[in-house]
Amino acid sequence: MVYITRKETFSAAHKLTRPDWSLEKNEEVFGKCSNPNWHGHNYQLWVTVKGEINPETGFVTNLAEISLLLKHYVLDKVDHKNLNMDVDFMKGKLSSTEVLAVEIWKQIENPIVKLGCQLHSIKIQETDKNFIEYFGS
Repeated sequence: MVYITRKETFSAAHKLTRPDWSLEKNEEVFGKCSNPNWHGHNYQLWVTVKGEINPETGFVTNLAEISLLLKHYVLDKVDHKNLNMDVDFMKGKLSSTEVLAVEIWKQIENPIVKLGCQLHSIKIQETDKNFIEYFGS
């Protein structure tokens, strides 16, 4: 089994808030990330797929196709957008990086299988100090 990773970047705004909580409760739990005027990040996204090397191409999969898939299913939807308001697959969900990773997985898992490999992990770096990794359910 060989693992191969594609890195992409995007910028997006969000706010961590629960509408059923008071402003004070949201600030207590989410801190400055609950700012009523939103805030943004320059995210880094790593998508790792796995599979066997195709003897005809020497590839697990064509990374150019992975890049196009990510552009269509993720980047066009999130880049320079508000994750809470503009992104269809994030509607009604908390826009934490953890939830974002799970929802990106859901968007790309089946299309990646059609490329002849399997999705292994999603890694998102939100800040210089914080990143998450998701390996599916």
